[in-house]
Amino acid sequence: MKETHLRFVLLLLLPIFSIGGSCNEQERPNFVFVLVDDLGYMDLGCYGSTLYETPHLDQLASKGVRFTSAYASCPVCSPTRASIMTGKLPSTLNITDWIPGSDPKGRKLLGPEDLHALPDAETTLAESLKSAGYQTFFAGKWHLGGEGSYPEDHGFDINMGGHHKGSPPGGYYAPYKNPTLTDGPEGEYLPDRLTDESISFLENRGDQPFLLFLSYYTVHTPIQASKRHLADAEARGKQAGVIDKPMLETEREGVTVTQQYNPAYASMVKAMDENVGRLLAAIEDLNLDDNTIVVFTSDNGGLSTLYAERVAPTSVRPLRGGKGWCYEGGIRVPLIIQGPELSAREIDVPVSSIDFYPTMLELAGIKSQSSLDGVSLAALLKKEQDLDRDALFWHYPHYHGSAWTPGAAIRVGDHKLVEFYEDETYELYDLASDPGERNNLAEGNPELVQVLKARLRELQTSSGAQFPKANPNYGMAE
Repeated sequence: MKETHLRFVLLLLLPIFSIGGSCNEQERPNFVFVLVDDLGYMDLGCYGSTLYETPHLDQLASKGVRFTSAYASCPVCSPTRASIMTGKLPSTLNITDWIPGSDPKGRKLLGPEDLHALPDAETTLAESLKSAGYQTFFAGKWHLGGEGSYPEDHGFDINMGGHHKGSPPGGYYAPYKNPTLTDGPEGEYLPDRLTDESISFLENRGDQPFLLFLSYYTVHTPIQASKRHLADAEARGKQAGVIDKPMLETEREGVTVTQQYNPAYASMVKAMDENVGRLLAAIEDLNLDDNTIVVFTSDNGGLSTLYAERVAPTSVRPLRGGKGWCYEGGIRVPLIIQGPELSAREIDVPVSSIDFYPTMLELAGIKSQSSLDGVSLAALLKKEQDLDRDALFWHYPHYHGSAWTPGAAIRVGDHKLVEFYEDETYELYDLASDPGERNNLAEGNPELVQVLKARLRELQTSSGAQFPKANPNYGMAE
């Protein structure tokens, strides 16, 4: 901990910068970005869960802007995290799978080779803010490369717990076996510790504005209950009649959990909510709430679909699929943004994780020094105008343990096209009337399918998307 305190002292000595003389550091907003791993669209009370308790986030949503059509840029973690850090599409970055991903050799297609670390050439959100005089702090899951590509290598002054692994190597209780986080006392709970470190940063920060990026490993597997909340979660599940009784539905080669049932998972959600509440209370106690913008979201949909021999821990119904899938359940995520000049309301405009970077720069009065794929949400948040964007697309050309096979999707207005590369099939849905993607309209609308397919190809081509190739050894006896 001595090294941590030394870093805080050094932060006080950072030089003061100004951009174009338009505003000084005291006028620029602080940013608190809370990213939860694998949190499903239906995992919060304010998004419809009746089993999981999230009073602090429900309150945040009641005071802020709650998005109902917010999307991760990819149905798995590393690509979305890279897009948040750079404002660029996963296909632009050529980080299109979780790092290092998997590339099975016995399937019909061979996935493209993508990068296993965030490139040094990219100017990250932290680097842009740091160059404008911001202090930058990171805690939790990174999963964007190994040594040499940790948070401190991409613009963060302090890194507490971010390294190459996507799940906590020692689990959620100390000892953590984490190379960038010292162990607390045996039995310490990881979300508590990451929140403690974040609050300590707030209490010991310098005078400059700051970016606090708290990236919980929760609720990624392994599912390990929060011991202080498990009994209550079990009681709620028993009362609801769903404890340890998952209902399942077939999804291609996998099975989807169709109702929330898992008390251990529920306890993890409750602990995460409790810790977000602690962080929000600290912001208020330190009189930072009048100049701090809070962003809360997830890196992909909830883990609700897996190959048939496994049962997933949560459900995102009425949405279809889950983590790993380009159906809504794999890409639609909770998003709450709260700030001093933002009025409480609900927004149904489709937005993406590529949009956070340009949004935060605009709110800070900073011009981007690189070309971005995302668009700023600042005017939308302030009720000044809608977004000028005709389409969002997702390119996931890899196999995944959720039973997803390589494919892609595009949303234009309320219409969404889902493509599966293995058998070259297309599914068309009207999300306005069918958000659960149950009624495939492709056969009756061939012209619309072709229009959406052409637009998808344009976007894939312009972003440099890499495609899987036919496996020459497929079907051959070993």
